[in-house]
Amino acid sequence: MSFRFLSKGFAILTLIKNLFKKKTDNATQETSSKKISHKRANKKQIKASPSKARPAVALVENATSQEKKPQGKTAHRSQKHIINASQYGIQPRMISKNALTVVQKLQRNGYEAYVVGGCLRDLLLDKKPKDFDVATNARPEQIQAIFQRQCRLIGRRFRLAHVMFGRDIIEVATFRASHSEHNNERQSKQSDEGMLLRDNVYGTLEQDAERRDFSVNALYYNPQDNTLRDFYNGIEDIKAGKLRLIGDPVIRYQEDPVRMLRAIRFMAKLDMFLEKPTEAPIKQMAHLLRNIPPARLYDEAQKLLQTGNGVKTYHLLRQYTLFDQLFPTLIPYFTEKQDSFAERMILTALTSTDERIADKLRINPAFLFACFFWYPLREKVEMLKNEGGLNNHDAYALASNDILDQLCTSLAAPRRHTGVIRDIWFLQLQLLKRNGNAPIRVMAHPKFRAAFDLLAMRAQVEGGESIELATWWHEYQFSNDAQRDELLKAHQKRHPIAKKKRYRPRRRKTQKEQVV
Repeated sequence: MSFRFLSKGFAILTLIKNLFKKKTDNATQETSSKKISHKRANKKQIKASPSKARPAVALVENATSQEKKPQGKTAHRSQKHIINASQYGIQPRMISKNALTVVQKLQRNGYEAYVVGGCLRDLLLDKKPKDFDVATNARPEQIQAIFQRQCRLIGRRFRLAHVMFGRDIIEVATFRASHSEHNNERQSKQSDEGMLLRDNVYGTLEQDAERRDFSVNALYYNPQDNTLRDFYNGIEDIKAGKLRLIGDPVIRYQEDPVRMLRAIRFMAKLDMFLEKPTEAPIKQMAHLLRNIPPARLYDEAQKLLQTGNGVKTYHLLRQYTLFDQLFPTLIPYFTEKQDSFAERMILTALTSTDERIADKLRINPAFLFACFFWYPLREKVEMLKNEGGLNNHDAYALASNDILDQLCTSLAAPRRHTGVIRDIWFLQLQLLKRNGNAPIRVMAHPKFRAAFDLLAMRAQVEGGESIELATWWHEYQFSNDAQRDELLKAHQKRHPIAKKKRYRPRRRKTQKEQVV
């Protein structure tokens, strides 16, 4: 009985399911038929009254025409200066992937974003860009909100966003505008000399191009449509090899005197010439560099002298009297014929640095300044020894403190570099010791190689005893133990150590002898 009851129950359930399926199928067929009939009715209406369909097409055409039509002067200006980048061989694959990622992400979030500046200039000159920068209308806080932990805001005078991809950092700047209409000190602030102390007035793309320093740097690239925006004929200036400041050169140099150093750097690096209006005010306004913070000048000095064009840059700095502002301590050691030991040492050190960079070898930023100030140090040491009666070691200690204080007054060298400079200078004294175990102890010093390079340059500049000393140390480095013993013995024969005079202690008189 139970089995029959169960089979009847299953049969009833299947009947109910089939009835439910039929109802749903009928309902779907009715709805689909209604939709089809509704579409057919709409088509008949459109065919019957074609005039009603025209406004929709017209609206689309009007919308597209409104997008194409420039709105105001700025839109007309941007349309006028949009260039197809492929005409000049620039393709998105030539741009850093990280920079493209930043631009695309900003554009997806509704902001304008372009690859900008020196990287485009270098690509047009068939050079490898050092880095890639991005400009956008997004504020620094908005950029940080998009990239979150990947982004870091830096700077107070000029607020920037750094988007980090491991060791690669993409610098993102917000479009800047002029300062004439802004009096808020948080956004805009100028000194009495006209130098910008704070530059956080934000604007449009066209206003940002106007605020760029040189026309060759006022280029904007949009990878989305592979177009360049050139508002100030920068491409033509690149072809002509001309550096031209945007705006009045006097005002632009007053706003940021470092632009004079940038002009020299670009001349040496890009093999360009300065336009006469850009060149004319430099010598008269060179003194404005004294208002620049020494830490910033130190960074600029490294870019000028340690990027592979040091010798050419040095001559240009001397020509435009800008070297005097960076290294005032060295000026008393210069001569009209430029043949003093200090000047010859500067050229020798810069030539060596340029060669090492060309060979892709490492350079030590402190070494160059140790070479620059070696002869001022030597003169100070001799003066302290003669006038103060100090020994050699104490004279070196006091003289090095004095010279480094003068260096840090004009260029704020960090401690990690001033410490290396001291080591290189003090090792010049240790290199004079060539007896016993002294040479082995000197070679064990971590800065021995830099000290020996300075000694080799001294031999090249001075000649005389420095050549013999440099030759001896060169042979000692690449010799085995037996050969080193022979070198030490040969040196002792040539320069025997003077024996110390020993005096007998005076015998005290006895009481009897004193009485007598």
